[in-house]
Amino acid sequence: MLADIVELVACESPSEDLAAVAAGADLVARIGADRLGVAPERITSAGRAHLRWAFGDGPTRVLVLGHHDTVWPVGSLATHPVTAAGGVLRGPGCFDMKAGLVVAFHAIAALPDRAGVTLLVTGDEEIGSPTSRELIRAEAAGCSAALVLEASAPGGALKVERKGVSQYSVRVTGRAAHAGLEPERGVNASVELAHQVLAVAALADPGRGTTVTPTLLSAGASANTVPAAGEFAVDVRARDAAEQDRVDAALRALRPVLDGAVLEVVGGPNRPPLPRTASADLFDRASRVAAALGLPPLRGVAVGGGSDGNFTAGVGTPTLDGLGAVGGGAHADDEHVLIDELAPRAALVAALVADLLGER
Repeated sequence: MLADIVELVACESPSEDLAAVAAGADLVARIGADRLGVAPERITSAGRAHLRWAFGDGPTRVLVLGHHDTVWPVGSLATHPVTAAGGVLRGPGCFDMKAGLVVAFHAIAALPDRAGVTLLVTGDEEIGSPTSRELIRAEAAGCSAALVLEASAPGGALKVERKGVSQYSVRVTGRAAHAGLEPERGVNASVELAHQVLAVAALADPGRGTTVTPTLLSAGASANTVPAAGEFAVDVRARDAAEQDRVDAALRALRPVLDGAVLEVVGGPNRPPLPRTASADLFDRASRVAAALGLPPLRGVAVGGGSDGNFTAGVGTPTLDGLGAVGGGAHADDEHVLIDELAPRAALVAALVADLLGER
């Protein structure tokens, strides 16, 4: 398992680099074929490579889900080399989620009967799954369970609830003018953006766990010109669809404050929530399986980040997330995987899949 992870992490595969993602898919396909004894179906959409292993002749009953793209740009290995020492593996994308892919390969390889299992590995999760979300929904529809091999929460906890994600851009068009000679002739896009940033931030509802966060902002073209245009991004996280809808409606109801300014809001919900009700039964089953294996008791936590498990839950498929590697530092300089937890995690996933298939 360790050798497989090291090889995968050494192949950089940032989401935005189509050539790198394609090369990463090639390697994932080869390692997966070596472990599973069969090559995957390669599905390419808008230049992005996704891989599917479907076992048996009948319908999919258990969907195992992961992704091979990362947030780390090509060249990251120069500053974040792959290392394995003191029981810790480090490297860009090791925790999120190349180690999870290896856990999936070894877990499925250990099954005495794989019929009814589909493993789907996508190549664009880190940018919101624009080309794979419909594929994920189609694969998940009608399944008994979706098991997401994303990295675990702190301490190895499973992710039993995820917030829904919405992303927007608020764009302002004003009118340029010389900032020193006749600023009154302009319509200042920066000032309009300031009004809108405050209005947008006020849409958050901490009591319901809804965050509405203005993020990246830009305006203007030069320091002595009244800005003629600008925009800012908005990140929204909500526990339920009603809150996503509330914030969406409020954003689309925004109106300019300055005379002559034009306001445009683009974007919308990106991922539906993964509610605790979607994972409760699977978490209980996984807990029983873990106990039977002699593993420590499982913990389940709610997290703000989204995953492709949001899509599987969104079509009504029971979904359990965070079944991948134990470690920490996703997307950060200290990204790492605890080596001694890899084999127990693979054993848990294999036993859970077998238990679900046993209901035939």
